[in-house]
Amino acid sequence: MEPGVEELMPRLLPVDDCDLAEDFDPTVPPRTPQEYLKRVQIEAARCPDVVVAQIDPKKLRKKQTVNISISGCQPAPEGYSPTLKWQQQQVANFSAVRQSLNKHRNHWRSQHLDSNVTMPKSEDEEGWKKFCLGEKVYSEIEALSDNENLGIDYIKVGFPPLLSIVSRMNQGRWLYALLACLEKPLLPEAHSLIRQLARRCSEVRVLEENKNEEQISALNLIICLVSRYFDQRDLADEPS
Repeated sequence: MEPGVEELMPRLLPVDDCDLAEDFDPTVPPRTPQEYLKRVQIEAARCPDVVVAQIDPKKLRKKQTVNISISGCQPAPEGYSPTLKWQQQQVANFSAVRQSLNKHRNHWRSQHLDSNVTMPKSEDEEGWKKFCLGEKVYSEIEALSDNENLGIDYIKVGFPPLLSIVSRMNQGRWLYALLACLEKPLLPEAHSLIRQLARRCSEVRVLEENKNEEQISALNLIICLVSRYFDQRDLADEPS
């Protein structure tokens, strides 16, 4: 190794030149510690000062396994793009809702539950079913579910919040409530999901045949909150 390079990369341990036999052959495996050190010195001296990797970009492109959509939302139909003033007002209203929610949340967190109330653990699915539906309703549903020949009589036991039921309700209010409970800063998964939600709303908005003003306004609202409150500005509607 040249002296200049040695100044940049000083030796960790001082190693003097080794006294070796005249028949020393660096191509064969070392037989003594001195031969090993000498072989390391020879290999280090052969290393170039600078190494440049030869990378073929075509090979790298073929190995890409992750595709991330960075496309924005589709523009609103002509005449239905929300104004900037409307969007700012919706963000202000949403912010007030979140502040009120946090106020109530902090209040009830500081209150002690009654001695007979035991909250299930977050991963205890069966425990939450019993907690929300009650032991009696839960046991009746379980008993009916075990009998394959009989359907569940929901008129008697009540309707649990199944996805098949919830999906027929006003989903806009559910989405608004979920966004209101979403804590910032966003987790990566939440970040990805709300962006997908905004893009999907823009697609539905374009495909809306009857151009129902109330429905388009609801879609505009979700897109507005995702883009302007949660700082996904590339998804925002351009003011009309």
